Amino acid sequence: MLSRSILTLAIGAAIISIGSCRKKEDTIAKIYVLDQNNSRVAGATVELIGEETGGSEGHGSLRAPKTATTNEQGEATFNYNDIYQLGQCGVAVFKIKASLGGAVGNGIIKVEQEETSEETVFI
Repeated sequence: MLSRSILTLAIGAAIISIGSCRKKEDTIAKIYVLDQNNSRVAGATVELIGEETGGSEGHGSLRAPKTATTNEQGEATFNYNDIYQLGQCGVAVFKIKASLGGAVGNGIIKVEQEETSEETVFI
C-alpha cells in the first residue's frame, strides 16, 4: 500500500516536471514593405508603436517604439521574446509606420505570443 502511494507520487512529480520543461517559442513580428508596383523595398525604416490590450497590461515597454530597417527582401523583423513569458497569454497590437524618403505607409499588426506574425505595408 505504501509503495503504491510512493509510485503514484513519483508519477505525478514526473508529469509535472515534464510539463514545466517546455521551451519558450519566439514571439516575432515581420513587416514586409512594398511599393505601389508590389516590389519589395529595401532600406525602409519601419517603426512599431504598441497599444496595450487585454493581455498586455503593465508592459510599458510595449508602448516604446521599436525601429528596424528592411533588408534586401523588404522585410523588417522585430523580436518580442522579452515581453512574453511562458504561461502568459495575450496579444499585442502595434501601429506600423514605414518610410523611405518622402514615401510613408501605415498599418496595424496583431502579435500573438510564441508565434510569428506578419503584415504588409505599402509606401
